[in-house]
Amino acid sequence: MDYQHLITAAVKALEHTYSPYSKFRVGAALLLKDGTIVLGANIENISFGATNCAERSAIFSALSQGYKASDFVALAVTGDTEEPIAPCCICRQVLVEFFKPTTPIILHTTKTNKQKVVTLGDLAPYSFSSFE
Repeated sequence: MDYQHLITAAVKALEHTYSPYSKFRVGAALLLKDGTIVLGANIENISFGATNCAERSAIFSALSQGYKASDFVALAVTGDTEEPIAPCCICRQVLVEFFKPTTPIILHTTKTNKQKVVTLGDLAPYSFSSFE
């Protein structure tokens, strides 16, 4: 599948980052089954623990708008990095909560336009997903 439209949306999300401390801009675009794309950007706080990553911003925004996990189709993540950027471990755990292991995650970099498509299962093979 061609995810260029989703990557383009993630790049657009970079315009909305608030990253004055780290200067590490990240954008995300979440594709929903009705074709809607929800953007997310990293929003920093001087207390770094209060920072919210782009991936979580997109997911939480979609959920807040009434979408359900069953509506989530794919996620693109981009940043100004040398190689395609991947979600942090906290974001991976949130992805495990709301995505299927087969959900495509498109990793991208704006510097070289490289991309890599993986699944959530690739990113979080031994995830914490049950209290049993």
